[in-house]
Amino acid sequence: MRAIQVREFGGPEVLEKATLVEPHPGPGELLVHVTGAGVNYADTHQVENSYLTGSDLPFVPGSEVVGVVDPEGFPKRICGFVAHGGGYAEKAVVRPQLSFEVPDGVSDGAALSLLVQGLTAHHLITTCTGVQPGETVVVHAAAGGVGNLAVQLAKRAGAGRVIATASTAEKIDLALSVGADVGVVADPDLSVQDLEHRLMDANGGTKVDVVLEMVGGHVFDGSLAALAPFGRIVTYGMAGRKPPHPVHPGNLMVGSHSIIGFWLVDCMRPALAKSMVVEPLHELVELVRTKQLRPLVGHTYPLSQARQAHIDMRARKTSGKVVLDPTLDGDSW
Repeated sequence: MRAIQVREFGGPEVLEKATLVEPHPGPGELLVHVTGAGVNYADTHQVENSYLTGSDLPFVPGSEVVGVVDPEGFPKRICGFVAHGGGYAEKAVVRPQLSFEVPDGVSDGAALSLLVQGLTAHHLITTCTGVQPGETVVVHAAAGGVGNLAVQLAKRAGAGRVIATASTAEKIDLALSVGADVGVVADPDLSVQDLEHRLMDANGGTKVDVVLEMVGGHVFDGSLAALAPFGRIVTYGMAGRKPPHPVHPGNLMVGSHSIIGFWLVDCMRPALAKSMVVEPLHELVELVRTKQLRPLVGHTYPLSQARQAHIDMRARKTSGKVVLDPTLDGDSW
């Protein structure tokens, strides 16, 4: 089968086209003929071996796929987390308990958006920060795969104001289109103080209650400075690849601030998977099926252009859910 393989760590240039033996499902597992593989920012870290856990070379990146099971018999569309190897391939194995059947009318991109990114957005709003009615929520990278869903779920939770940040005015418009109340263009060269003041200005001159942060560096620092009493900031990534300044625990006491970390992998522990993956995933699917949740689906690349997808993602040129489609390659491999 055709796949994207990493044989040495590095940037997007190490993503190579390869022809590999197709995976074989174990007992109770399903072989999926992939029509879409999700691209997540974590994939760019995995490729350069800067992720929270290391990888053994060689490997196929990607943690989520959508596709068809038994295309010759009784085909059904399945979307789920891969069980063996990676998702950047023509075929992948998934476990039914970490998958769902895609309802009619739900696109591949929309379905894929609910796995890593939808579940993350859900837990940021509910499990981590417990957004309360009337609170102000800042969503950084609000036009991204997690961000656009977090905007919508924050509004569903009753947030009084959702402040969206993004790198361009066009991305701000996307965030506003899914429910954000106000946008802030977050120039990467902003100082900590400037970001703090911009967030407060967007909140009518007052500090904010909740911040969802995945950039790191000065964005984390400025967001922490903008927290109101009993404010919470949750960190779930470091896309800027620069860590924030260390925080002394005593500095959290004045203002009663909370710093929370989140990693979706922790939700997949056997004792937690049912309540933290299966049940919320089914809720998210139903919200999309009934058009109460509208995932933003970004660009779809042929599988052979995985390298370009990573380049664009790291350059902040993408928005919404980014997808690789093996069916678009034809005979060009």
